[in-house]
Amino acid sequence: MNQPILGVIFDLDGVIVSTDNCHYLAWKRMADEEGIPFDRTINERLRGVSRMESLSIILEKATKDYTEAEKQEMATRKNGYYVELIQSLTCGDLLEGAGDALALLRNKGIKIAIGSSSRNTPIILKQIGLEDSFDAVADGNAITRSKPDPEVFLLAAKSLGLAPANCLVVEDADAGVEAALAGGMRVLGVGGAAANSNATFAAESLAAANFDTILTNQ
Repeated sequence: MNQPILGVIFDLDGVIVSTDNCHYLAWKRMADEEGIPFDRTINERLRGVSRMESLSIILEKATKDYTEAEKQEMATRKNGYYVELIQSLTCGDLLEGAGDALALLRNKGIKIAIGSSSRNTPIILKQIGLEDSFDAVADGNAITRSKPDPEVFLLAAKSLGLAPANCLVVEDADAGVEAALAGGMRVLGVGGAAANSNATFAAESLAAANFDTILTNQ
């Protein structure tokens, strides 16, 4: 029998708020400046992976080799463009069902956390008005290994004071599903991860997720 779910750890991008287009536009601007082909199909491969891993995928189409220093500059440049774009985010950019899901879990006494590989998590949470809404935040500023490594989720669970077996992760990327399972947690796949057969639970979005059922039928 599974341990009771006492905490829910949410990925940020694609679960609570959509910054996908901001990422795409920032990578596209950088790639165009370098003359590297980049489109939304390639962009789909970047979901749930770190900035430098994303850059490596983009550079598969490059016609020249880049030094490590040049790669760092390109990643930093992209992040600068991205930070500019997310300044326009507001609470109106919360994905459907996110606010209701957080409120429901709060009312049930379930601890909630963010587990995101993004180093821009604090900026995004402030922009969308949720900077004080979580019991813990684990992000790219506090980890050394990105998903599918479970480090960020294990850190979130530890920050909540819970064992991994008592945590449910909500993820929209396959890399996040893999990370949650590797960390010994159950996972609700939403969005792009709803079709992942390894996910413990699945829903099209937070709006379609039935947390009452998930928390009851464990």
